[in-house]
Amino acid sequence: MTPLAPLPSRDRLSASRVLVVGDVMLDRYWFGAVDRISPEAPVPVVRVTREEDRLGGAANVAVNVQSLGAAATLLTVVGDDEPARRLEQLLAERRIRSAIGRDPQLKTIVKLRVIGRSQQLMRVDFENTPDHEVLAQMLTAFEAELPRHDAVVFSDYGKGGLAHIPRMIELARAAGKPVLVDPKGHDYERYAGASLLTPNRGELAQITGPWRDEAHLATLAQAMRTELKLEALLLTRSEEGMTLFDAQGSHHVPAEAREVFDVTGAGDTVIAAVAALVGAGFAMRDAVPWANHAASIVVGKFGTASVGYDELAA
Repeated sequence: MTPLAPLPSRDRLSASRVLVVGDVMLDRYWFGAVDRISPEAPVPVVRVTREEDRLGGAANVAVNVQSLGAAATLLTVVGDDEPARRLEQLLAERRIRSAIGRDPQLKTIVKLRVIGRSQQLMRVDFENTPDHEVLAQMLTAFEAELPRHDAVVFSDYGKGGLAHIPRMIELARAAGKPVLVDPKGHDYERYAGASLLTPNRGELAQITGPWRDEAHLATLAQAMRTELKLEALLLTRSEEGMTLFDAQGSHHVPAEAREVFDVTGAGDTVIAAVAALVGAGFAMRDAVPWANHAASIVVGKFGTASVGYDELAA
């Protein structure tokens, strides 16, 4: 395992304040027993015995920030519907600060997962594609929140909420705040000027094309970093760990050997851990190995999950 800089004390980490901006969703789980195959079609019949709702998308990033002991504020836009009210209830239960806008034209995203015999049998998505920039209405709220936060995370799930964020990045950087982005899509130009981008292998390859070897990867990553004026780029590589590309070169952190149960939300954990630690004064290179460690813990849990301070310290 890569040597870790000492984890900040609880007091130091609790002083770190992270503003999370982006697409939120309600992760809904139906758990049940599977005893037979349907006579109507060759599919299992699930007799639902338990239902559970969890905060997903950017809201899960906020949950992970808070679980680590830092303070999180969530800025987002939801619809005017039952899932939106449920999201607000879950945020209130966790005592996560939020600045939430309502858009009646927007359907709050719900991802419904049906679980039987400890396996996901299917997922049903409820969402619509907005025909306008839903977060544009929150620019004033964003400017008001900036001064009281130490770092900003943009969690882009490609749902339309972050279609036009250059102005927010510009404002955050002008205020001296580190800006971390979990990117989506083919247009990374809108992330220009950010402190850190955290694509996975597939996402980066969509932009750069495939790489032949580690040297070629480093060339492509550094070229992107220079072109977009990024301080650093963190490539998350699943079983290969993660690699940070910055002005000093590349810094690879191998994956920790653990049983992988569910990779849902692992990227949220990574960017939340880096943001919380950078907000507490950590250098990026010191924060990344801890983020790698946090991800190795969360993939051993089921569904959308988070990592606590004690788990990380252990």
